[in-house]
Amino acid sequence: MSEKISENQAANREKWLLLIFQLPSKPAYLRVKVWRRLQGIGAIAVKNSVYALPANEESLEDYEWLLREIEEGSGEGMICETQFVDGLTDAQVRQLFDQARDADYDAVATEARALDEAIKNDKEQETEDVRNQIVRLRKKLIEIEAVDFFGANGREAAEGLLSALEDNLKNATEKVDNEVKKTASSAIPQGSVWVTRKGVHVDRIASAWLIRRFIDPEMQLKFVAATGYIPEDGELRFDMFEAEFTHEGDNCTFEVLLSRAGIDVPALQAIAEIVHDIDIKDGKFAREEVAGIRTLITSICLSTSDDDERIRRGSVVFADLYRYFKRKGLQ
Repeated sequence: MSEKISENQAANREKWLLLIFQLPSKPAYLRVKVWRRLQGIGAIAVKNSVYALPANEESLEDYEWLLREIEEGSGEGMICETQFVDGLTDAQVRQLFDQARDADYDAVATEARALDEAIKNDKEQETEDVRNQIVRLRKKLIEIEAVDFFGANGREAAEGLLSALEDNLKNATEKVDNEVKKTASSAIPQGSVWVTRKGVHVDRIASAWLIRRFIDPEMQLKFVAATGYIPEDGELRFDMFEAEFTHEGDNCTFEVLLSRAGIDVPALQAIAEIVHDIDIKDGKFAREEVAGIRTLITSICLSTSDDDERIRRGSVVFADLYRYFKRKGLQ
């Protein structure tokens, strides 16, 4: 009878992978490197130089790579699949994993609380700095979640604090954008059909993004021949002959739209200078970003002749560029 009970108990025990290793005394950095790798894959120490992970293919692969590094550093080790029979129970091992992850989650939560407090005490804190810190904490949280094998309790608190910070940053950013839209919408009719020439390139792509993002979010786009088009009632033309919004003097259409819409935003002005230098080709602003953006837009135009697709893909470029300049402090 006792033998049958023992078999049942063995069948119900969890399987674990153990990495057992020895490292040479030198170089010292190898110990630090191995320790960091063990932390990164979520392993916990059950004895000195004996680390455990749940038995699965991913854990085995992580251990195999680490064992290779150990051996390349003149160390030695082995990987074993085992069940704990005496001493530690499975519940105790799981608890060790949860304790390790809870400590990691608590570190993220502590940083998130400190950042939230810093923002409250310093309303003028740079958006770029706040964003970078939030991105760093989110990356750290994702890394912890990847090795949270048994669902440690600390995850909810850390996630809640970080999500609140992200929402606050998003609301602050949207508030600025909405203020731009409010200023622009008062100057230009909303829900219009915006007409431009077929075969869009940098100025028209950037202008279409600007209109939809800040001037007329409900806009409709229409592409027509370069000459001979007679506009219908309610249509607004841009970057074409006799258009309501097109080049004026040495200003490109993007610059004219900004001016006529009454938008005075440094990040958008920086984009206007880039578009100007690419479109007008006079090097007026000598922006260092010109060559890269020109290459991106040209590659989009070479890869597709569909104007809607060009604008869709180009809008991603200008949206990213806008976020970049805002993060540099051009609000």
